[in-house]
Amino acid sequence: MTAMRYDVTQVTVYDWGAAVPFADCALRLLPIERRGQTVQVSRLTVDPEATTVTDGVDHFGNHVTRLGFRRSHRRLTIRATATVTVEPPPALDPDPSPRHEEVREIAVRSRSLAPEDPANFLFPSRWVRLAPAVTEWAASSFPAGRTIGAGALDLTKRIHRDFAYDPTATEVATPLAEAFQARRGVCQDFAHVMIAGLRGLGLPAAYVSGYLRTVPPPGTKRLEGADAMHAWVEVWCGPSLGWIGFDPTNGIVAGTDHIVVGHGRDYTDVAPVTGIILSAGSQGHSVAVDVVEAKDGPSAAIEAPSGDRERVAVLSGVAAAAVSA
Repeated sequence: MTAMRYDVTQVTVYDWGAAVPFADCALRLLPIERRGQTVQVSRLTVDPEATTVTDGVDHFGNHVTRLGFRRSHRRLTIRATATVTVEPPPALDPDPSPRHEEVREIAVRSRSLAPEDPANFLFPSRWVRLAPAVTEWAASSFPAGRTIGAGALDLTKRIHRDFAYDPTATEVATPLAEAFQARRGVCQDFAHVMIAGLRGLGLPAAYVSGYLRTVPPPGTKRLEGADAMHAWVEVWCGPSLGWIGFDPTNGIVAGTDHIVVGHGRDYTDVAPVTGIILSAGSQGHSVAVDVVEAKDGPSAAIEAPSGDRERVAVLSGVAAAAVSA
């Protein structure tokens, strides 16, 4: 597997049912610079033009753009573009990762709260509560002596096999325990279930939001806007290997088709759009994503896995109501 270079475009459109004189929002839509991923260029534009714009980085190293709107508008269009290179992940065959017991012991002794430190990802978070049933179910992937890489991949494949992808089964705020019991949901649900199981076993696990390059079936034309925002999991595999991505929606190790936008404790740390608006009307929104090989990049080495549109925020049309979705 070789490195891949992509041009990424994401367009989100909100149509308000009534004029919106006031809005504040935070956007996490641009790929981040990190080990295994290099961003050549990125840009974020909005229409109408924001009254205030503040760019920054959150605790976990995610790019955050905060926008304030103080002029009345009925539609908001957000366009994110980037060129990014993604390196292949470490090979797990043969498996170089340490035993999961060793990873747990090292992680629990950690005293650092640096962004990539495992201590940030060991404990329950707002949307990942520990559940005994989930911990017990995940434990069968980690018998004594199994490596962290082998155990994480086994759990990834079990979720892919045992859970049905069903966008009607859950909503953005559905507790992971409900998704686990129903064995149905979308990428966000599968990621939260896997994280809860790992943390219940004392293993550090993070939620990842990003873009997934997809390939249409043979003989069919690629449609513009048909790629997807996606969610998967990163597991800390010890000091040497660090964080490795696992995609339970597709039952695979995250590879060069996965472009990282955000890394955090759960969905609330990396939600693509959050904010408040002042309005009294309904709303509609649409999202279109394109991930294409950059013109001077190599050809695809493998067919991309199936995608799953990660939920993007719906900014509720109620007076000064804070939302995160």
